[in-house]
Amino acid sequence: MNADFWKQRTCLVTGASAGLGFAIAEALADRGARVALVARHRESLHRAASVLQASGAEVAPVAADVTREEDVQRLADAVRARWGGLDMLCNCAGRSTRSDILSATPEDFRQLLEVNLVGAVHTTRALAGDLLHRRGSLVNVGSLACRVAPRYMGAYPASKFALAAYTQQVRLELGPQGLHVLLVCPGPIRREQAPEAARYADSGRPVPDSAQRPGGGAKVRALDPQRLARQILAACERRRSELIVPRHARLLFVLAQASPALGDWLLRRFTSG
Repeated sequence: MNADFWKQRTCLVTGASAGLGFAIAEALADRGARVALVARHRESLHRAASVLQASGAEVAPVAADVTREEDVQRLADAVRARWGGLDMLCNCAGRSTRSDILSATPEDFRQLLEVNLVGAVHTTRALAGDLLHRRGSLVNVGSLACRVAPRYMGAYPASKFALAAYTQQVRLELGPQGLHVLLVCPGPIRREQAPEAARYADSGRPVPDSAQRPGGGAKVRALDPQRLARQILAACERRRSELIVPRHARLLFVLAQASPALGDWLLRRFTSG
């Protein structure tokens, strides 16, 4: 990783108040970037910004709901007014669910598409011109569920497949104009808060207990968010198109494309439920 690459670059991270979003913002700030932190909840957002500001980082918290076009336009205007442009946009805001597929309602699909796809569409449309001007990076944080759809994940895989398709279209159309576009497909990410199994316990949806674990019970080790953040920044420096973590999941994707029956067998074998 180039120690000076991010110095004085302007970056915007959505979903930045906690989890991977905060880890990415922290990694950028540690490397001298100016970072706009974006999240819906003002209190947790300002608490996250205070942590980074205490270490001398130049950060700006902007409370906004990225599913609302007027909020996104306001945050774009705020970044331009403060720093004049943008070098990196990281769409990390997102939400997951647990449900068997027949219990997932059309409204469930609409809600997750709004958060996991439409929010990224809003921010990309509002800020693509700034990124193109500086030959910057667009980072869309997806999931292993961008490529495969395990059981009991409800509407989540469909929303992440849609994000992957959108990311590819942006890369094909705007890449030749200088925009770097990166799709991140991580496995389950370790959380410091309450145990993962408790996150979906009150969903009221009939899913096995094992499916409530990270990644729907995927039999892989939970990823360290700080390490993943460093991998994402390194991928931006190299202008890579895709980052899949863990790397061996790529083989599953290839096999699932070559043989759906084999792909289904592997998913059953390596996920719980």
